[in-house]
Amino acid sequence: MNTLTQASTQWATRPPEERFTSLPAMGEALEVMRANSRAAVVSSRHLSAIPTDDNRGLLIEGPNGHATTPTNWSFGQLANLSGAPAHYLRTLPAPLAADCLNYGLKVERDAIDTGVLLTRRDGDLIELRAATGPRYGRIWNVDVVRALEDRFGDGVSGDFRVPGIFGKSLDQVTIGNTTLFAGDRDMFVFLADEKNRIELPGRRDGKTGELARGFFVTNSETGAGALKIKTFLFDYVCANRIVWGAHELESISIRHTASAPERFLEEAAPALLEYSRASASSVSSVLKLAQSSKLSKVDEFLSTRFGPRVADRIKVVHAQEEGRPIETVWDAVVGATAYARSIPWTDSRVEFEELAGEMLEAAAI
Repeated sequence: MNTLTQASTQWATRPPEERFTSLPAMGEALEVMRANSRAAVVSSRHLSAIPTDDNRGLLIEGPNGHATTPTNWSFGQLANLSGAPAHYLRTLPAPLAADCLNYGLKVERDAIDTGVLLTRRDGDLIELRAATGPRYGRIWNVDVVRALEDRFGDGVSGDFRVPGIFGKSLDQVTIGNTTLFAGDRDMFVFLADEKNRIELPGRRDGKTGELARGFFVTNSETGAGALKIKTFLFDYVCANRIVWGAHELESISIRHTASAPERFLEEAAPALLEYSRASASSVSSVLKLAQSSKLSKVDEFLSTRFGPRVADRIKVVHAQEEGRPIETVWDAVVGATAYARSIPWTDSRVEFEELAGEMLEAAAI
């Protein structure tokens, strides 16, 4: 079983204005942001960096001469387009940084069509929130949140809600204990059904355990990341919003290509609906079936999925943690997810955990 820290990282780093106490409140804020935003495609040759009057910052001027304020994220995207390291440009005086950006955007490289996202804030202030490729398929954060509302309610009073602390429901969702986050760069939602727990006999050391269902949804409308949905089972969530005893089962990732908005409607939204309707008993049936599915050829079962060397390590880890060899599909999943904790690179670890979760399907074959 794993410890998931993604929600804890969000909880520890998000400022107050990026924390929300319900999905409707989050949706309202994102709706305003979308209404005040405009996307366009311009040539990189028509973008100009100019120092602010006090020479302490930069503005980005478009083809019509209107100045915008880049966010930290969009400045990094522009620096990448110009071929100059963003961290280096931030160390330079504003006039020199502007010269470097302009040389890269206008002279050194061929003209590049650039997708820009402009958002009006605080009256006349216009932010440049993104500088992406021209065919960037934007999935708006508010569309994701509205889809969650349609399927799970307000995130506070339904079965799936902001998780409690050590299994005890929150008396009130506050900005101090929430798991609903969104800013000008990306969004993150963590909801869980801790009321309809899944009872699993012989889960570990022969003892019956109870698991809750949970999911993460992340998205960025500025190019900071794909739309991702990750569902999992877990023991409990602590006050720091760390998920303990988690077993990841499934994930969906949709890159922001030109077809991304359609794929969101075709893949992600139906998957969320299915997950919201799935009963605890149906999930429990899958796990119990995995527990009862004996493996006559453990080495072959693991080697075909992970290779013989990793298969041997999985068997060793399971024996160390469970005190007995792998006998069932469930044992193989437990051993594989335990081995995944030793993988230092997050992307590789997540990919391995997903592959481990897919072994549950073998029990139903």
